[in-house]
Amino acid sequence: MTINIARNQTPKMPTAFFTLLERVLFNTHPNNSNAITLNFRDPDYSADNGGYHPVEVRLEKQQDHWRLVYVTDFAFRGSPFPELVKDIDICFNSQQVYSLFSGWIGEREARELVSMFCDNFIAYQEMGVYTIHIQLD
Repeated sequence: MTINIARNQTPKMPTAFFTLLERVLFNTHPNNSNAITLNFRDPDYSADNGGYHPVEVRLEKQQDHWRLVYVTDFAFRGSPFPELVKDIDICFNSQQVYSLFSGWIGEREARELVSMFCDNFIAYQEMGVYTIHIQLD
């Protein structure tokens, strides 16, 4: 089953990002679900050893298609007891992008950050570093 994701959202995401999500969700049957949360995790990622940041993607159903709600990249920060915090947050409801070190950023910077993040995320997925958990709500 193909899940149709609206591609005309802001901030703009590259076509390859939508292709990746559609490929991951290909055999998912949301039936009566109104939301899908995808968790991409590197099982070896830790505060001590590093690794690939976990990424969470949330989609919500709107009539005959699905729309992105957020894409969030998490990272361990702080000491002596590191916690997972939002490193990059792409929020489609507010049409803004957040960076841990810059806060909410301007449109030009957001485009550059989203592009770099997506290129890396897609490459990491293609390398097979993530385990994926899909939750239907």
